[in-house]
Amino acid sequence: MQSGTAKTGQWVLEFEPETPLKIDPLMGYTSSSDTRRQVRLSFATKEEAIAYAQRNGIAYLIEPEKPVRRRQVSYAENFRYDRKIPWTH
Repeated sequence: MQSGTAKTGQWVLEFEPETPLKIDPLMGYTSSSDTRRQVRLSFATKEEAIAYAQRNGIAYLIEPEKPVRRRQVSYAENFRYDRKIPWTH
C-alpha cells in the first residue's frame, strides 16, 4: 500500500448536516432527507473557496492543516530477527 499526496492540494466546501441520520428499522441502513449532505465543492485555492461562500451567504469554518508525520521504513525491516510480532504469511 502506498500513501501518496495526489489531489491533496484542493480546498473542499462541505455543508453541515441539518438533520441527523435515520436508521431503517427493517434493513438497518442509515438514510437522511438532507440532500445538502451529498454536496462537496472543490476549489483550487483557499481564496476561491472563501469568495464562493461569502458570495452565496454560506457560513464557513476553515480547519487548520494537520502536520504530516511520515515514518520512513525500509524493506529490510520486514526480515529483522528482533521483531516484536513474528512475520507470517
